[in-house]
Amino acid sequence: MNNHCLYCDAVIQEEMTWRKFLFGAPEQSLCKTCKGKLIIITDPVCRKCSRPFAKLEAEYIHEDICHDCFRWEKDSKWKGVLERNVSIYDYNDFLKEMLARYKYRGDYALAKAFSPEVRSIVSRASFDLAVPIPLSSERLMERGFNQAAALAAEAGFETFDALVRIHGEKQSKKSREERIHLKQVFKVNQDVSGKVILLIDDIYTTGSTLHHAAHALMEAGAKSVSSFTLARG
Repeated sequence: MNNHCLYCDAVIQEEMTWRKFLFGAPEQSLCKTCKGKLIIITDPVCRKCSRPFAKLEAEYIHEDICHDCFRWEKDSKWKGVLERNVSIYDYNDFLKEMLARYKYRGDYALAKAFSPEVRSIVSRASFDLAVPIPLSSERLMERGFNQAAALAAEAGFETFDALVRIHGEKQSKKSREERIHLKQVFKVNQDVSGKVILLIDDIYTTGSTLHHAAHALMEAGAKSVSSFTLARG
């Protein structure tokens, strides 16, 4: 039975090696062409948010953090709220279209395409609870699934729904300043006291969503909050 690429449906041609013959190998979910269009983030990157420094002018780099993180940390309300974000891929045009199909056109199977990389990165993190960024009930009904929770589940991680999101206008329609100065859009509905928490989401753009979620969790007594995202915009 042929294995087909989850994105373009091309037949995946796998080279047989002695290692694969003797020990087996995980089934490939993306063809070589599609996988080659996913750009893995490499050093040097911002220590706080994984933003590649290659994309930034020197004036927007403050030693080992980017200018956006420098501004977050300069504000007493947000300083230290989110310890660190780790992302796998650069949010290029190919991944943008892939995630649009995954999130907005309901192609849940694409979560499987990312699972080996998600599993590899998240398994290295030390945390008590993996908490997906929640959708509002309206958004969940529109999409049929929570894309952040699905990424974790397909990679084999149990998630803990400690956050509830209040429905509002889509974040993608807001400017950075508007996102930062939003009223709190998350509330904590589970006991997170003393817990080390890893937030899970699909994309880090301005960092506003993750900082607001981390702030709510820290206010509720979490010991620390870090985050994992598939892509860094």
